[in-house]
Amino acid sequence: MARSERLLTLLQTLRRYRRPVSGAVLAGETGVSIRTLYRDIASLQAQGAQIEGEAGLGYMLKPGFMLPPMMFSQDEIEALVLGSRWVARAADPRLAAAGADALAKIADVLPRDMRDEIETSTLLVHLRPPVAEKADLEVIRKAIRTERVLKLTYTDESGRASIRNVWPFALSYFERVRVMVAWCELRKDYRHFRTDRIVDMASQDVRYPRRRAVLLKEWRDQQDISSEHERLLP
Repeated sequence: MARSERLLTLLQTLRRYRRPVSGAVLAGETGVSIRTLYRDIASLQAQGAQIEGEAGLGYMLKPGFMLPPMMFSQDEIEALVLGSRWVARAADPRLAAAGADALAKIADVLPRDMRDEIETSTLLVHLRPPVAEKADLEVIRKAIRTERVLKLTYTDESGRASIRNVWPFALSYFERVRVMVAWCELRKDYRHFRTDRIVDMASQDVRYPRRRAVLLKEWRDQQDISSEHERLLP
């Protein structure tokens, strides 16, 4: 669990109690060690949380504390809105929904005037409809995150099919197509797979032997990324 998420969980746990609660109970409910709990309480107190008590006596959060609102410049807000709207049109439905949810969460903690800027932004996104997908992009993203081998049935531009085991480590989003970048066990080299040409795909319960960050760096070092992407455009 990320530290920021852990601190928010601790705050929510403290809010449930109207009387002092022991550090051992809080540590158990939040899934951390007692030492980590003490550090997290000190961090929240440093940020202004009115947490009363001490080790051995218990802790209680005084009512009314809220984390200070996040502050963004005008340019930062516009970048968030534009990015969210681009994702809504260019990404798969699950990722598009996640982008909208993330923007809504940010808006909830902004001051009213900044929240209005998000709701009334005039930055619009217009994209051509993407090519119909055959592959589940969520499966690809999960395979990248967990560094799992994917077994593909893939057709080239001439319609010839081949079966490959690949190590996916990146997913490129173009206006109309998405391209998975992977190490191909069949070709013993890096290859690019348009996701609309993946006929069948299954994640294997096998972790590929190299870290995705290493693969990404090696791939970038091997080629001029800009010219390679231009070649892949339909």
